Amino acid sequence: MPLDPTATQLRDAVLASPRAVAAHDRDAWVGLFARAAVVNDPVGSTPHTGYDAIARFYDTFIAPNEIVFDVAHDFTGPATVLRDLSITITMASGARVRVPMHLRYEVVEEDGQLRIGHLAAYWELLPMVGQLMGTGLAGLRAGTRLGALLLRNQGPSGLIGMARACTGIGRTGKRIAQRLCAAATAGDHSTLHTLAGGRDTVLLWSGETVSATEFTARARGLRQGKTLAAGRSVTISVDLPAGPALLILDFHPAHDTLETVRVHTSTVSS
Repeated sequence: MPLDPTATQLRDAVLASPRAVAAHDRDAWVGLFARAAVVNDPVGSTPHTGYDAIARFYDTFIAPNEIVFDVAHDFTGPATVLRDLSITITMASGARVRVPMHLRYEVVEEDGQLRIGHLAAYWELLPMVGQLMGTGLAGLRAGTRLGALLLRNQGPSGLIGMARACTGIGRTGKRIAQRLCAAATAGDHSTLHTLAGGRDTVLLWSGETVSATEFTARARGLRQGKTLAAGRSVTISVDLPAGPALLILDFHPAHDTLETVRVHTSTVSS
């Protein structure tokens, strides 16, 4: 059977993840994923693929910490749930950081159940490290322990893979995102068309390809909020005249040009 769950069913499948995190239930959390699932956390770092790698990710980043999710909005699309949130992480040393984040879950059907096929966490590593070091000795101890866990659970490649999250589109992507949001706010479809490289296929609104003219008509009056650069993507929390939305801007792997601009507007409540 094709996968065609309701928005509520999709969200319920995803909500099992923070529940397992809160309960420190390793088996339950890993068991939420499909056999060939991918965890890319943060986006830009080396992804973790399959049960063994995902379990090592849990042992490194989840097991030692208390993690609280503060969710502003949930959005759904075909087989997808997106969360606009911040998480508060309290580490064993007592250091505490608050990390602004967007999460994207792709849900698949496997063995008759909905499972997570891909988890992408959009957040910025360097500001989080700076915040951690700002907590003083507790932060230093937490950072030292994390480095030791990375080496023990994932080897030197784990350290290198995590460090990759410090590279990416960064400030350049944020400047382009700001120009795009300003053009949408003003109804300036000409600038938006230019930013999209003159290609209508770049702009997607709730899964539907739209022209720059239609995009600006829907987004006119947009207010830009939380903006994060992770890997080759920029994610943006926005308020539209019709309600909250989440924008995901994906850039070319080698050039600072937009590949897709995806707008998610379909919210689902508790």
